Amino acid sequence: MAVSQKHFPKRDAILQQLRQSKAHPSAETLFQLLKPEIPDLSMGTVYRNLNIFRQQGLVISVATVNGVERFDGNTAPHVHFICDDCGAVIDLESMEIPDSLPRAAESCMGGQVSGCNLSFNGKCKNCI
Repeated sequence: MAVSQKHFPKRDAILQQLRQSKAHPSAETLFQLLKPEIPDLSMGTVYRNLNIFRQQGLVISVATVNGVERFDGNTAPHVHFICDDCGAVIDLESMEIPDSLPRAAESCMGGQVSGCNLSFNGKCKNCI
């Protein structure tokens, strides 16, 4: 018997919005963006689905910025810059994480690295 794939319109909309965003939105931002087109959307639905996406490896939690968790639909290893003043989270697309970095971490701790997230903090060009 074939296993049916359930379709969840709200879940699909949340994931699509997150994947289209370069701003690394918070759950609240996603809620505000989607509420006009999905009037019965709740914050609980957004949070539940973000947790599901994270468990499934579909999104990552980039950082907590000014007390608010920010998410990224791009799960490929890449570098972020987080502005200490305005809270912008910016992909540093021209930077790559060296393959040697996870290996160096494994060597230091004697364990196995399953992923690598690299973030820089400081002031963005708009806040200098």
